Amino acid sequence: MNIAVCVKRIPKTAEADIFIEKDGSDIKKDHLVFHLNDWDGYAVREAALLKEKHGGEVTVITIGPEESKEVLTRCLAMGADRALRIEEPPVFDNQMVSKILSRAIKDQSFDLILTGVQAEDDNGGQVGVGLAQMLGFPHAAIVTNIEINGDRARVRRELEGGIEEVTEVKLPAVLTIQTGINEPKYVSLSALLEAEDKEIKDIGIEEIGGTSGESVETKIDQVFFPPVGKMAEILKGSPEEVVTQLTEIIKKKKG
Repeated sequence: MNIAVCVKRIPKTAEADIFIEKDGSDIKKDHLVFHLNDWDGYAVREAALLKEKHGGEVTVITIGPEESKEVLTRCLAMGADRALRIEEPPVFDNQMVSKILSRAIKDQSFDLILTGVQAEDDNGGQVGVGLAQMLGFPHAAIVTNIEINGDRARVRRELEGGIEEVTEVKLPAVLTIQTGINEPKYVSLSALLEAEDKEIKDIGIEEIGGTSGESVETKIDQVFFPPVGKMAEILKGSPEEVVTQLTEIIKKKKG
């Protein structure tokens, strides 16, 4: 079974000081640490587990600058066999990413293409399903379990309200992977050092039939911090007094 996993290098923002560029187009990233998108890490791990069970190869693919090789090296240490970095176009959106990935994948004989459900930086959740549409492959989103049986994949996926669905898709197919589908594996220093000796192939946009001047469908107009709201009001007193205060507040809000 040959599997492709599409991954992304993203900045860590959870515990960092965030600043916005003067033109409001994006956040400043020159002081941030970058890492492998969390959802994509689960997808790489799942691909490695499927390879152990069914044989084949795992290829990881990313679109990004030269620095993106850091996350590809980590993916190789996690069990991937081959890595491919595609040149980052000057301007792109989620639809453009799906288009570029589809061009890189369409002529290769992959049985399964995995992506993370979404990326931590933009939370778009569009690339996987867009990729499936452009390739003409069946897909399932927010997948939490995969069982391969011949030329079909039986998957369990999350729906709204905590409901799960079990469905079957014919291979080749695209699946977007949810966190928690597996137990992440610790990547040792020796595995990382060994992965650094493996080749990472670089491909230009033109090599896969695109141009660096392609237009995008969407663009960011402005990035800004959410407005600071009023601090929470703490109601004090006995339970009866608090209920009375809360009732008055509700009456005023309704009126």
